[in-house]
Amino acid sequence: MKTWLRVVVLLGALVVWQLVTLAVGNPYFPPPSRIAEAAVRLWPSDHFLDDVLPSLLRVLGGWAAACVLGIVAGVALGRSRTAADYFEYVFTFLRTLPPPLLVPVFMLIFGISTEMEVATIVFGAVWPVLLNAVDGARSVDPVMADTARVFRFSRFRWISGVVLPAAGPKIFAGLRVSLSIALILMVISEAVGATSGIGYQLGTAQGAADLPGMWSWIALISLLGYLLNRGLLAVEHGALAWSRP
Repeated sequence: MKTWLRVVVLLGALVVWQLVTLAVGNPYFPPPSRIAEAAVRLWPSDHFLDDVLPSLLRVLGGWAAACVLGIVAGVALGRSRTAADYFEYVFTFLRTLPPPLLVPVFMLIFGISTEMEVATIVFGAVWPVLLNAVDGARSVDPVMADTARVFRFSRFRWISGVVLPAAGPKIFAGLRVSLSIALILMVISEAVGATSGIGYQLGTAQGAADLPGMWSWIALISLLGYLLNRGLLAVEHGALAWSRP
């Protein structure tokens, strides 16, 4: 679909939202015009340096750590014939734990700090990457494996030149899911255990009954999620260009 058609659909949805909310008059659902006014009031202020930028660093730092841990551990387990089977029950137990429930645990360990928020993000975001990396590492074409063995590839060349490219599509699928999870956990951890950040400001606006301000922070979270996802898709497009006809 052409870009201008997407823009037209978006603008049409905003117009409908504006007309419906004005007609209904529900204070909990302000029209986009009031949300935009709150955004102009809040976003360019000191909140950017005090809240938006720290939140971005937390989510990107936690997500990057989860990606490295998930890819390294996933590839190692995926290429082992028995290791993944040994850890199956452990992974099943840990990945079914809702990360928000562990926020109090991380608060006891790290206190109300950036480390607590990053730990929450890492714990929740690592599983999609790890499990997809395990599955991708197991899916290496046997012919490619035999060819690498015949040519006596070094361990590094085997991993970087055969395993990672073969597992790349599945790894990037896990990265996209984990990025969304990281953004959600960033907001949750900041809302319940932080003194700054987008999640903290969202909770503050809700507590003060500043509904347009609350919705403006929600809109900012959505915008950041869209931009981060587009950036990841651009990286994936370049990294996996070889796999497209």
